[in-house]
Amino acid sequence: MDKKKQAKLEAYYEKDGPFTEQLNILRALALEVGFTETLKWSMPVYMVDNKNVVGISAFKNHYGLWFFNGNFLKDPKKVLTNAQEGKTKSMRQWRFEATDDLNKADLIAYLKEAMANQKAGLSLAPAKAGSKTIAMPEELQKALDSSDTLRKAFDTLSPFKQREYMEHIGGAKRESTRVSRLEKCTALILEGKGLNDKYR
Repeated sequence: MDKKKQAKLEAYYEKDGPFTEQLNILRALALEVGFTETLKWSMPVYMVDNKNVVGISAFKNHYGLWFFNGNFLKDPKKVLTNAQEGKTKSMRQWRFEATDDLNKADLIAYLKEAMANQKAGLSLAPAKAGSKTIAMPEELQKALDSSDTLRKAFDTLSPFKQREYMEHIGGAKRESTRVSRLEKCTALILEGKGLNDKYR
């Protein structure tokens, strides 16, 4: 991770807010378990073998962990939720509010299981080209979950335009290309425009 990205990462955890202390506890636990730390979509992400496993993010009234392949977690404490039933197939979130206590033993257990699952190669296969259902790219899903403004703008688009963005971003094989496409598409989405509106 370059110095610029590292500085942004540190600024994220040092930013004064209602959950600063709790976010730093989650960070310490993720590093203790052995994840590699980076910054994606302006949020801390923790990886194994360059694969996204868990993200840490905070919102106005809650904060939490985002497990990219959380559908494979056993979830004995029944704490995981699907942010968007019917749309999000693999990502799960563990949400906390200000009054919630962080049980470090439980958190470490979930983090270790997520790491083990990634090392075992557990992940959902992407939708095949030509299939009726287009999988939501995890990069786009993370961006939507991290920004209420972007979420509202995306939800107001027609299903056809949503599908165009999902196919365009998810169609790239390299993660760096998907992230680059997402960054370019974000402005269009916020303007309420479709990917190919200028050609129509």
